[in-house]
Amino acid sequence: MGSLAAPCSSALRLCDGEGPRYPRSRWVSAMWAVRDDGLGPPRWQHERMATLLVVHHSPTSSMRALLDAALAGAGDDEIEGVDVVVRDALEATAQDVLDADGYVLGTTANFGYMSGALKHFFDGTFLAVGGALDADGQGAAGTPRRTPFGLYVHGRYDTTGAVRSVHGIVGALGWTQASADVEVLGDVDDDARARVRELAATIAVLLG
Repeated sequence: MGSLAAPCSSALRLCDGEGPRYPRSRWVSAMWAVRDDGLGPPRWQHERMATLLVVHHSPTSSMRALLDAALAGAGDDEIEGVDVVVRDALEATAQDVLDADGYVLGTTANFGYMSGALKHFFDGTFLAVGGALDADGQGAAGTPRRTPFGLYVHGRYDTTGAVRSVHGIVGALGWTQASADVEVLGDVDDDARARVRELAATIAVLLG
């Protein structure tokens, strides 16, 4: 949500710089609206903040560095109107998913698959957030919901299987890939951090 100057001439004026303040949580703290339609006294309205949910498994210093980069991108000062919620994959709930408008997922690559922690997250939330199974108990292609997501994966030798496994599940949820996957092999350098930061910032900008 970009910054809008006040005053403006429309019936619904978005004002920045004066007026009531709301806690920075699910509601925009520095933007508000006053309805002035000539039918009565002006009425304050709040604008709902978009929520970006970051679900991660960060057991190593490499993954923690990538998480820090993702949070730096998502929380960039130039991005307004987005509340960033961070959850460890073992602690994230279905309600966290339902409350969010977009997602950033971070996982290690373990023996050709996503981490057990991220798999636990999907196992515990999949059906509750609208996932569907086919007759064989496999994830069925979900109806696209235009809910954006981004994915970063770190591995020592290969990340292909981990990326494929995540996409197999989010495809059944109907989420929309909004940024190219970031696959990092070996040591985490400045380039890897920059790519993860850009990924998270991209998702946040789409929501703002």
